[in-house]
Amino acid sequence: MTNLQEPFRKRRWYQAIGPGLITACVVIGPGSILTSSKVGANEGYSMLWVVITACIFMMFYMQMGARLGVVTKESPAEILTRKAGRWLAVVVGLGVFFISTAFQFGNNLGVQSAFDVFLSTNWSIALVIGFNALSISFLFFFKDFYQALEKLMMCFVGLMLTCFAINLIFAGPELMAFLKGLFPAAGAFANVEVLGLVGTTFVVAAAYFQAYLAKQKGWSATELKTVIIDARVGSVIMAVITIMLMSTAAAVLAGQDLESVEQVAAALEPAFGSKGKILFCVGLFSAAYSSFLVNSMIAGFILSDGLGMGSTADSNGPKILTTLVLLTGMTVALLLKLTDMSAVPAVVSAQAVTVIAGPLIAGVLLWLTNSRDVMGDRTNGLFTNIFGVIGFIILLAIAAYVATVKVPAGLEKMGIGRTDSFHEILVERSFVDATFNKPTLFSYRPLLENDLS
Repeated sequence: MTNLQEPFRKRRWYQAIGPGLITACVVIGPGSILTSSKVGANEGYSMLWVVITACIFMMFYMQMGARLGVVTKESPAEILTRKAGRWLAVVVGLGVFFISTAFQFGNNLGVQSAFDVFLSTNWSIALVIGFNALSISFLFFFKDFYQALEKLMMCFVGLMLTCFAINLIFAGPELMAFLKGLFPAAGAFANVEVLGLVGTTFVVAAAYFQAYLAKQKGWSATELKTVIIDARVGSVIMAVITIMLMSTAAAVLAGQDLESVEQVAAALEPAFGSKGKILFCVGLFSAAYSSFLVNSMIAGFILSDGLGMGSTADSNGPKILTTLVLLTGMTVALLLKLTDMSAVPAVVSAQAVTVIAGPLIAGVLLWLTNSRDVMGDRTNGLFTNIFGVIGFIILLAIAAYVATVKVPAGLEKMGIGRTDSFHEILVERSFVDATFNKPTLFSYRPLLENDLS
């Protein structure tokens, strides 16, 4: 038995954590990098408090997901099937799978963008194909898949923290403005960008996936304190990376119109030189490829579990469905890169699904972790439920915004109907305006912001 499978008292702190780091990797992707940089460039330091708030909600939902996996012997889909019927487990799985598949092409384009800054298009495309092949090999040929995944994600987290921290030091942020941005100003909650920024970090499907990661980690019901520590570490990492990106953009990219991660890299070069651009692209690749792999796994594992095809890393069902997500995402990305095919239909379809899927997953987590027949005497505490209910309400607000603004705007972009008010909204808010110009990255962000690759 390895150290990672020993009781917590015999582990080092860094051996005890893991699922939270993996979740941080799927949250910090090329889309969130662009969104954070764009918000920093447009709003300065004033939205830093939103990142902290979103990470707090994410932390509580990550705890709920991990506790569900630790306390119960059944998989989440098995519990749902027992309590409500197979149909609910399938609906949850299909919702996550469809959105993940629809937006996996954004992750592929993010990987491609990291190399496109330095290489020809043909070479960057070849590397995208190669990294997809590597991911599939990773799924099928690693004996201890979870431990390999955990170590890989630790490396990516380390690279992101190092690269973005050095860029932040180069930027020299204004300390007083930074500190002021940690607290909401008057009228801050009326800004629509608050919802968008929350949507990039409060990734409820990734929190739900914590149940699967916790089981693979080998945590026992006696290690609930470890679950809390792990969720806190993962949430802090999400917050720190996002805040570094926003602060860097606020310091050196103020007022610039950023529409892609390539533009962010190019905009940093005059301030930092070629070394700064290289550091950013290394961080971008780490974010893109880590999100690229784990995002596919979220879809593959949750749908496989819902269909009764297995829920563990050694089951063929999750591997096959994860591979399907990877290959579909790669194919769509290459078609978008090499042809004039529009990504808008897939984006709009996925947006429509998020309206139901986001609140549904959050509601399922709240329901299961408050059920005594599931959790015994380890149901949610009062504090967790308060944050859980508020988070659920926020997801409902995000869903309402997507349904009433984003989907109609996308339909208009496709030429299906026209609503001048939606058009005006998009024109007035540059943060939202470019959403449909390029494909959007999944990671279960409800597509409120310019989450582009």
